[in-house]
Amino acid sequence: QLQLVESGGGLVQPGGSLRLSCAASGYTLDYYVVGWFRQAPGKGREGISCMSSTGGVTNYTDSVKGRFTISRDNGKKAIYLQMNSLESDDTAVYYCAASVPPITQWRDYAGCAEAEFEYWGQGTQVTVSS
Repeated sequence: QLQLVESGGGLVQPGGSLRLSCAASGYTLDYYVVGWFRQAPGKGREGISCMSSTGGVTNYTDSVKGRFTISRDNGKKAIYLQMNSLESDDTAVYYCAASVPPITQWRDYAGCAEAEFEYWGQGTQVTVSS
């Protein structure tokens, strides 16, 4: 069974940067779609970025385009989220997740619907405040 553990969250000032990491264990990460989600206080969980198993396709929600970058290193079984130009609205608990893509699209599928993801980390808090 795939297990995921996030790290790298913390307190940062507006305009600052953070890099979140997600370490996978228990199974190879090679064939999974991976994604980052977040849940702000009083709000539902939203998908902010997802990446196909090969890394060739990425999706971003509009609010983070141009500021956040998702990446993966299958050899290290790791997923990353580089977050730049952070804003107070980015304050949330951030989760990494993994899903099994449709077999006919396993290379290029990067769907980011929460219901598709069956493996989740425990979350890491990101607080953007001066």
